[in-house]
Amino acid sequence: QLQASGGGLVQAGGSLRLSCEISGFDKSGWTIGWFRQAPGKEREMVGCIDSYGDYTSYIDSMEGRFSISKNNANSTVYLQLANLKPDDTAVYPCAVDRSLEFSGNSPLCDYGRMDYWGEGTLVTVSS
Repeated sequence: QLQASGGGLVQAGGSLRLSCEISGFDKSGWTIGWFRQAPGKEREMVGCIDSYGDYTSYIDSMEGRFSISKNNANSTVYLQLANLKPDDTAVYPCAVDRSLEFSGNSPLCDYGRMDYWGEGTLVTVSS
């Protein structure tokens, strides 16, 4: 199971930390992804982290403002959002790919690779 939380209303320039609590995935070697879907727009990738918490990958436009980390003790994956803009307003779901493959040091991350999805958490950025 996947449960995203931590969304809310924030002013432009502010920060939020989203959490994705993961349970039921006992085997190692999988990938966790964060995505977002803004009103009226298609779902887009934010980034991914491997299940060991060692390697991340991001869509180019979000790297630098957004960062993903994993707490292996409690199997929670975090998405730190910084310098938020009104265009970042979206529902942010997390998802799991049961496989783990790399391109260089970056885990492969794609909407089509994900096997399980959680409910998203809404982030609203006011101008």
